[in-house]
Amino acid sequence: MARYLARRLGQALLVVAGVVMLTFAVMRLVPGDPAVAFAGPKATPEQLAAARERFGLDDPIPLQFVNYVRDLFTGDWGTSLRTRQPVRDDLYLAFPASLELVGAALVVAVVVGLPLGVLAARYKMSFPDFGVRFTSMLAVSVPVFWLALTMQLVFASHLGWFPIAGEYDSSLDTTSPLTLWTNITIVDALITGNWPIFTSTLEHLVLPALVVAAYPTGVIAQMARAALIEESGQDHARLERALGFGETSILTKFALRPALSPVLSLIALVFAYSIVNGFLVEAVFNWPGLGRYAAESIKSLDTPAIAGVTLLVALVYTLANLIVDLLQGLVDPRVRAR
Repeated sequence: MARYLARRLGQALLVVAGVVMLTFAVMRLVPGDPAVAFAGPKATPEQLAAARERFGLDDPIPLQFVNYVRDLFTGDWGTSLRTRQPVRDDLYLAFPASLELVGAALVVAVVVGLPLGVLAARYKMSFPDFGVRFTSMLAVSVPVFWLALTMQLVFASHLGWFPIAGEYDSSLDTTSPLTLWTNITIVDALITGNWPIFTSTLEHLVLPALVVAAYPTGVIAQMARAALIEESGQDHARLERALGFGETSILTKFALRPALSPVLSLIALVFAYSIVNGFLVEAVFNWPGLGRYAAESIKSLDTPAIAGVTLLVALVYTLANLIVDLLQGLVDPRVRAR
């Protein structure tokens, strides 16, 4: 297990190194002068020179890269040209809201997608199987922005079941102010017993979480179905049938655990995809996460902020893959031998 862990950590470090080089290159290739964006279009030559010196833009490119890597290790992710705040602080405020949304969506995706995969595998090539596959294909194919607007139109505007936008009712900031611990609103409300904000956040979370959950739910259901069907055709499944076990018992008691390995790997992929895919959902539902921050940064050509968002998403993706690799090694000993 130690050798397996060391190998995965080494691969993760290589990925992070590649992303760091890529983000640095993006910062240098994006059109525009960061000094002008920071100092303003009416800045004097002295102000522009001071801005260029602050960001080290006059240094040779290799030295700029060395300084960039050094700053990343010391926690300095640069200064946003738009907010004039450290990018790290901006991400600290924006990322928890995205994590809240994507986390809720993945819980829905696993809770719904895995049983659907089991159902489809149990009744292979029958009506339930066709129904699950059709629904999964629809969930994977539908454009996320169209689904978000449709959910808003039907369940918020027409039926009035859920709020149309926002993270929670902003009037509660006056009547029930929230004490922040993790910056994840629903977690902080639960920890502090702030039930008005907790309830309001749940209501606001339902529609965007369901929209983000659509794609991973369909993918997980299809992957679980395929993995379970493959496992049910193995020698151990034939032995279990000979011993008198029914198909449902074979799938849930014997085939499910080895079939979880590819599903876990898939969850890491859809987690990172959902963060990026959630940017559009956040824009539609006015959710205060990375999506809104990234959109405003791109609009203003805020290269340090764009690089910060890119690096953060890559780090989260790498960490999620590493965790899944370790879980796969625990669930399936065959993975550790590869």
